[in-house]
Amino acid sequence: MKRLFQIRRDAELAFQFGLGQNYSMRVGRPAPLRQDPAMRNPTPFAAGRRLDVICLGRFAVDFYAQQIGARLEDVTSFAKYLGGSSANTASGCARLGLKAGLISRIGDDGLGRFLVETIAREGCDTSHVSVDPTRLTGAVVLGIKDKDTFPLIFMRENCADMAIEDADVEEAYIAQCRALLITGTHFSTESINRISNLALDRARKNNVRTILDIDYRPVLWGLTKRGDGETRFIPSDGVTAHLQRILPKIDLAIGTLEEFNIAGGSTDIIASLRRVRELTRATLVVKRGPMGCAVIDGVVPAALDDAFNGKGVEVEVLNVLGAGDAFSAGFLSGWVRGEDYDACARYANACGAMVVSRHGCAPAMPTRVELDYFLAHADAIPRPDQDATLTRLHRVTAPRTPRDEMFVFAFDHRNPFFELAREAGASEARLPALKKMFVEAVAETEKSLGLSGKIGILCDDRYGQDALNAATGRGWWVGRPAELPGSNPLAFDRGRSIGTTLIGWPQEQIVKCLVQFHPDDAVDNRLEQEAQIRALHEAVQASGHELLLEIIPPKSLPRAPDTVYRALKRLYNLGFYPEWWKLEPMGAAEWQAIDALIAERDPYCRGVVVLGLNAPIAELAAGFRDARRSRVCRGFAVGRTIFHEPSRRWLAGELDERALIAGVRANFETLIRAWRDARGGGSQP
Repeated sequence: MKRLFQIRRDAELAFQFGLGQNYSMRVGRPAPLRQDPAMRNPTPFAAGRRLDVICLGRFAVDFYAQQIGARLEDVTSFAKYLGGSSANTASGCARLGLKAGLISRIGDDGLGRFLVETIAREGCDTSHVSVDPTRLTGAVVLGIKDKDTFPLIFMRENCADMAIEDADVEEAYIAQCRALLITGTHFSTESINRISNLALDRARKNNVRTILDIDYRPVLWGLTKRGDGETRFIPSDGVTAHLQRILPKIDLAIGTLEEFNIAGGSTDIIASLRRVRELTRATLVVKRGPMGCAVIDGVVPAALDDAFNGKGVEVEVLNVLGAGDAFSAGFLSGWVRGEDYDACARYANACGAMVVSRHGCAPAMPTRVELDYFLAHADAIPRPDQDATLTRLHRVTAPRTPRDEMFVFAFDHRNPFFELAREAGASEARLPALKKMFVEAVAETEKSLGLSGKIGILCDDRYGQDALNAATGRGWWVGRPAELPGSNPLAFDRGRSIGTTLIGWPQEQIVKCLVQFHPDDAVDNRLEQEAQIRALHEAVQASGHELLLEIIPPKSLPRAPDTVYRALKRLYNLGFYPEWWKLEPMGAAEWQAIDALIAERDPYCRGVVVLGLNAPIAELAAGFRDARRSRVCRGFAVGRTIFHEPSRRWLAGELDERALIAGVRANFETLIRAWRDARGGGSQP
């Protein structure tokens, strides 16, 4: 069964997202927007504000069932996401290009810190998210039983975001925005009702437009048993009276049919809307599910069909949870910019349509690039979650940690370390301690040279699990190998089921895979290599990990200046788009060709790092100079040049721990200086 989410088909679009030639463009001639005065957005907004919108309200962790079609009783694993209606909306607004902020509270716990870090990465201002010393961060457990059944349990008993205080709604902060959104839940207790009304009063005093997302959850008003978060509507005179006291302070009200009925106190939507209109001059946006949305900026008509309504296309529903928040973000992205209601409705309905087809709420929110693409092709995308271009845009256009300069110490080697230990007469059991000391060395280098955000490691889990554990969570770039060392054709270190392996990897770790790939290899071997790369590529798309492909043509085959270029081109032709490449040092002309290829095929590529192959430092420095004009080469990922001699001496008992760390640091920091000298201090040809 399919559910309709309405999007106008006469969208006016001019989108540029620079996709490679492998993408199919289905762009038609856009129709001009109708200049109907009834669709004009007359809302005045203050100029010169630092923020476009601030959202006040729920900020919680969503635990989403990963088994689709199961009862909550039968679910065995959950995905952890940013959640809470206000936070979802703020995150969605930021992805659509608005300057968004959040007012809320978290507990002094890991879940709360996860929320703040996640929404800050999206670009949201979190300066007024406070930490509650006694309460825990709120949480919600959600399931997807079928297209109409979404069991959920709100774990919000006396949670942190319901304890927002006066200082959190600081008047000077609210005065910095153009619009303030509050959800209905944040009027549901005496204390939070006082704070939310205080925020509204401060907004109105400072010419800030006010928005109410009615967001009616009967369980959060104490109207159902605590475990019943799925029930969306229960009549309540108390809730109706409560909302009606708020409505006179509101400039824009957003809700479903049921939510406007609770606000208006009737089960007849027109009667409810007319009662709401008696209390407020706000623009009313009624979400109609399969019929899009109605926008009422004046007198309530005799029927919703007589109001302005957006029209649209079909999408197949996976999960309706979060679609309302996406709708609000989409509408606000046009509304606060003064765009007419036609545009606002198109954005809103398109955002809702994309989110209902995806798993999760906040992580499913589209970026502006996605939105433009979907609006241009909506009539041909009944399954947004299965459209290859849209899926790729969702992956690559969401905010990511900037990595413009990369200094990576690579010690993911397994066989070379075993040989080092054997040659030194040392026990293999000493290798984990050795690799953990490498992490200490990198940390000291980061601090000494002020390289926060520019440091990385490549480390395995056979000898380096302790090192990986120590490195993860520092904000470093952390790569981890997936390949069986020396395999050609490519084989995975932990068996063929690479997707199963990635389940246990932290999300921040980058999947690194060395492939001895040559475009002129024997056909059978090349096809096997490509099949394995495809399996890996599909696995990281599902797991969310970034991918680094290290391409080294085997020495047994002839090597030409364009061999690496042709290898990358072949992989792009097959539809493989790793976030990172790791390549051997090349001449300036070869780097120029690689730059042009990546710019053409994958402008969202995060970059290339240069590998070392145990070359002397002077030789690597020369390679850095050859790469200095490359736009895509971000830095290096070098290993044996850095670790080999200090490690040999430590394993042989010639160095103590401090001397080992000092020796590794000296080599690492020499390479860093060589890189920077090549980029900024050397003579130009």
